Amino acid sequence: MEEWNMKKFLAVCLCAALAAGTLAACGSNDGGASGGNSGSAKRTAKVIDIDLTDEEYAFGVDKSQPELLEQVNSFIAKIQEDGTLDEIFDRYFGDGEPQPVESAALDTSKDQLVVATNAAFEPFEYMEGENYVGIDMEIAALLAEELGQELVIQNMDFDAVCLSVGQQMCDIAMAGLTVNPEREEYVTFSDTYYQASQRLIVPSDDTTFDDCKTKEDVEAKLAELTSDTKIGVQQGTTGNSYVEGDESFGFPGLNATCQTYKSGSLAVQDMLNNNVQYVIIDAAPAEAITEAINALQ
Repeated sequence: MEEWNMKKFLAVCLCAALAAGTLAACGSNDGGASGGNSGSAKRTAKVIDIDLTDEEYAFGVDKSQPELLEQVNSFIAKIQEDGTLDEIFDRYFGDGEPQPVESAALDTSKDQLVVATNAAFEPFEYMEGENYVGIDMEIAALLAEELGQELVIQNMDFDAVCLSVGQQMCDIAMAGLTVNPEREEYVTFSDTYYQASQRLIVPSDDTTFDDCKTKEDVEAKLAELTSDTKIGVQQGTTGNSYVEGDESFGFPGLNATCQTYKSGSLAVQDMLNNNVQYVIIDAAPAEAITEAINALQ
């Protein structure tokens, strides 16, 4: 137990180190707004309303805690059956009001549920001041209450979320996670709670995909792109895998150059600065990001 608590305590160090790390993978970018068109403040973005993938979100549970997995699955079934999950969805996709979630400080002397997340993925997890907000964060708060534990949220880079759970530094990953075999090396996935997909974001004045009616139409256009075209993605996400190619997802990859960012918002802003041509990210964040950025233009 002492070793287990020490591993949890090290989570803080891991989060800080990874958050400060530089971006990796294909053509990384620190997400700065340098360069590009000086008139980019007037540009806006739009989402191509066609699903490129068919995915399922689930929570990633520590492999050494099978009892927690059972509790999580029972809880998912409960909130699906009693309508609680739909109420949470309505707060982000409908007319409801999001509920901020507070995180306690990590304290190994207490009975705590330690959640790994990346709070740059609206509407599933993001920050408002010092509070966490989002679908996953509200579920996390209710789960901790159900288990009679104090909630601790550890915010880190997305590609560290499953790793931190796999190293037993956190109990569960709740970060808009698409189920795939590669991530199952680190966590055991819960039952699914949300159907997701990838979508393409383009500048509003780009008409390349305007005539597309189906997924195949968009894929055909994307297949024509060369390495001269840059596509922005959030590092470590399914969008990253879609552009680079990933056998575990069944993605062949694109010929375009992949540009990684710490968040989808930074990728879209850089697109409007003419540093990348397109962005690929999950559908719900795509809508939230473009709406927020367009409102500022």
